[in-house]
Amino acid sequence: MIPDNYLYILLGMGIVTYVPRWLPLVLLSNRRLPEWFEQWLDLIPAAILSALILPILITTGEPRHLDLLRPELLVAVPTLLFAVRTRSLAGTVVIGMLLFWLAGKFI
Repeated sequence: MIPDNYLYILLGMGIVTYVPRWLPLVLLSNRRLPEWFEQWLDLIPAAILSALILPILITTGEPRHLDLLRPELLVAVPTLLFAVRTRSLAGTVVIGMLLFWLAGKFI
């Protein structure tokens, strides 16, 4: 038997995750957003991904300190250049995995 307070917690968690996603859709669905705002919104996923990945690539240890010779960073730079040049997701994944494997063997 599940205690009542767990059900309230689950209901509360559902509300606080659903409402912030639902509210902008309801308020903005019938409005045309300015072009500059739509372009800005397109950049958000890349900015979030960069904010999550960059600390892993350039810092190490506890407490964190700067280390620009990490194998992850040495692999990420040519992989990024390949991705920008070819715009091939599959090729980028293969090149990244291959370079990471080589870095593990030789660095």
